[in-house]
Amino acid sequence: MSNLLPKGSVAPDFTGIDQNGRSIRLSELRGKKVIIYFYPKDDTPGCTKEACNLRDNYEKLQAAGYVVLGISADDVESHKHFAEKYHLPFPLIADTEKTIIKAYGAWGVKKMYGKAYEGIQRITYIIDEDGRISDVITKVKTDAHAEQILGSS
Repeated sequence: MSNLLPKGSVAPDFTGIDQNGRSIRLSELRGKKVIIYFYPKDDTPGCTKEACNLRDNYEKLQAAGYVVLGISADDVESHKHFAEKYHLPFPLIADTEKTIIKAYGAWGVKKMYGKAYEGIQRITYIIDEDGRISDVITKVKTDAHAEQILGSS
């Protein structure tokens, strides 16, 4: 995880398409606090737990001034199905080319069952109103992620 962006640095701008076909540009969210959470795959156990935890705490996150953006390499159609199935109220950005994922250092070597492979790291960045990274969460608790985020603000 050596490619992580450091706290205090300016978050790289990006434009992505969400599950509803809407274009979202990070720089257009200036003035708001933004949670960008990178996750490996739609509709898998850990990713579902994480998304549902953020969904269940969405009002608290909004009350604290946060905009939530989920990003994975799944396509728009996969995101649409995932968001509808679990009633996710926030945008899921499709990054099939992994451009945003790599810009944020969320692509790297992972290990499962003793085998190393490349994939998306479960990482969350918290961006402040000025577009700077105020926190990076690398040890994501999928079933208590909103609490981690609210505890770091």
